[in-house]
Formats: sequence, C-alpha cells, structure tokens
Amino acid sequence: MEEPGCAAPGSSPSGRAPEARGSPCGNWMATHPKLTEMMSLDVADSTQVYAAFLVYLDLLEGKNWHDVTCVGLAELQLVCLRGREREAENLQVVVPTPVHMSFTHQRLREIMQKACIPQDETDSPLSVILAIVESDSTVVYYKLTDGFIMPDPPDDTEDMDNKQWRKKRRKLLR
Repeated sequence: MEEPGCAAPGSSPSGRAPEARGSPCGNWMATHPKLTEMMSLDVADSTQVYAAFLVYLDLLEGKNWHDVTCVGLAELQLVCLRGREREAENLQVVVPTPVHMSFTHQRLREIMQKACIPQDETDSPLSVILAIVESDSTVVYYKLTDGFIMPDPPDDTEDMDNKQWRKKRRKLLR
C-alpha cells in the first residue's frame, strides 16, 4: 500500500526522475508544516531556523515533551521553543542554535530577559535551555540560569546521615 502522493521506489507519479533512495516521498522535511511555520517567522538566519526545527523534532519524538510551540524573536533573530518536559510542569524555554554560533554573556542575558516566561515562583531565577545542534544533527542541551540555584538533596537517605553531607549542606546554605 502506498502513501498518497508517494510513488513506488524507482518510479515517479509525475513522470519526473525518481525520488532519492531511502526517501519514498523525497525531502519530507522541506514540506513539514512546522518547518514552514518557523520559516514564516521574522528570522533571517536559515541555519538557526533549521536548528530550531531539528530541536523541535528531538523534543517531540526523542524526549516526549508536551505542548511544544515555536516563537520568533525578531529583535534577537532567534526561533525559541516553549514546551513542557512533563505534562504537569511549567513551560520551559529552549533556545536552539547551530554549533558554529557564538554567544557573549551580554547576548545570553538579553535572550534570557526577552525569551523567558515568568514562573509562578517569584524566587526562582530566569532560565533557558540552550540546545546546540551539530552538523550531524546531534543535539546537546545546557540549562542556563540567571544566578546560582541550590541543588536538590540526594535521594539516598544514607548520605543524609553522613557527617560530611551535613557539613557541606550547612556551608551551602550560608
């Protein structure tokens, strides 16, 4: 059974040359509705848009995020993604970028201020997830926050009784 609009391998419904091997419908990415939506945003850098699309696919298909949407920040020339890692969690901001793009501290602070969503907890610092896309489509994620955040306590209760852990915890809380 063939998909509508797709031809059997080695043939073409329009009489043109056959589609590329391994891709029965040709370049499906170029006609993907979300890529088309991202390209219509006011962002001139096509490599940044393509990186955003790859991160979008990774978040949905690889990491099973929920409610992922794209937002164009024309003044920063960026496409940002917003979504939930789990259904009950707050929205998080993901900033996709190609590996060759450089950022200064000033630029990162500007991105945090314009892209971040105010959270319910007023004492939580601004944060974004920087998604760096390599040329082979590998994506590496870094969570950046505006300031330091206290790490979660260990899950292992044995460490809670440990004298060194209590000493370290007291030092961190000062």
